[in-house]
Amino acid sequence: MNLEELYLKRQSTRRYSDKAVADADLEKICRLGALAPSAKNSQPWKMFAINGEKAKKFAECVQMLGSNKWTSSCPAFIAIELNRSKFEEKIAEKFTFADFAGNDIGLLAAYITLAAEYLGLQTCILGIRKEEEIAAFLGEPEGSRFPLVIAAGYAAEGYEVRPKDRKPFDEVFRLIK
Repeated sequence: MNLEELYLKRQSTRRYSDKAVADADLEKICRLGALAPSAKNSQPWKMFAINGEKAKKFAECVQMLGSNKWTSSCPAFIAIELNRSKFEEKIAEKFTFADFAGNDIGLLAAYITLAAEYLGLQTCILGIRKEEEIAAFLGEPEGSRFPLVIAAGYAAEGYEVRPKDRKPFDEVFRLIK
């Protein structure tokens, strides 16, 4: 599949088959994701792949106020932890006047979802999550931050690839010469 086909095929999938996801595929997806660029090469992330029976229990960590109930049947998740020191935070605030960690986490999520699609798995990036429960589930310290969780698996049979609904290109692009 070429790059454009990959971009057109990748979508947020919310209905998964019960086909198991190989641990090796989750590891490969995270290895490829770790190649994402980050500001000053800080790589302010840590990735946790949750698979199999543990994924069924983990789904509760991304279900709030009636949202994401479909995750109960999701076979795997990748939780992204914001992993940087207080020193790095202070440097970012003092010298750059910007916090690039959010951008870096977004880039990581994009790389992960495209790597998954390339390997034949579908994904959905989840912003709704219970960070305290995720930290406890993963055995991370209280106060750990998990800005994004990615659901991963094989789309249920008949789950169609939807056409991309995007703004007209001339509204979002302008060439300056």
